[in-house]
Amino acid sequence: MTCNTQMYLARQGMITDQMKRVAEREELEPEVVRHEVARGRLVIPANVHHLAKRLDPMGIGKVARVKINANIGNSAVTSDIAGELEKLHHAVHFGADTVMDLSTGGDIDAIRQAIVDASPVPIGTVPIYQALEKVNGVAEDLNWEVFRDTLIEQAEQGVDYFTIHAGVRLPFIPLTAKRVPGIVSRGGSIMAKWCLAHHKESFLYERFDEITEIMKAYDIAYS
Repeated sequence: MTCNTQMYLARQGMITDQMKRVAEREELEPEVVRHEVARGRLVIPANVHHLAKRLDPMGIGKVARVKINANIGNSAVTSDIAGELEKLHHAVHFGADTVMDLSTGGDIDAIRQAIVDASPVPIGTVPIYQALEKVNGVAEDLNWEVFRDTLIEQAEQGVDYFTIHAGVRLPFIPLTAKRVPGIVSRGGSIMAKWCLAHHKESFLYERFDEITEIMKAYDIAYS
């Protein structure tokens, strides 16, 4: 498979248009940006499909300015595209550098597409949330195929970065039993419930290389 991720191109010595734009915004030399991307210390979340629309590339890393993320998204209680676009507008207007769509209600695909199409900043998601909706909220019914299809669907829409809870592994779950707050990550708790129900290792961990290959094809970043 042809690899055209920012990291791959940076390691080939190439300075892409995205790197040039990040250098301009951060007041850095383009070569500094390329070097940091190549080392894995600077990431440019820029899905190829979002780039083709209106994304203005930005960088996150040690040499860049501190970035602010805003969370938006619908719920089972309230859900409409206009409302989410208004949230996006206010988030960007007041300085959000990235926005996460954490929708869990109805019309998730339509809302996310509208958000990506309208957003000049990178959009991120937690794919396990929508995968869970596809199995009617029953964590035990999740499987790799449902998650993989969700990942590809969101990648096709132009999502720039994903949160993947691959670090929540079966052997580690007992370590959380005595924690006062338990597992505070919703995505992590979903996978922990699946692991315990099936007495199996997390498919996010076991399929991590396949997840990476999907993300590589669209130049999507890990959150």
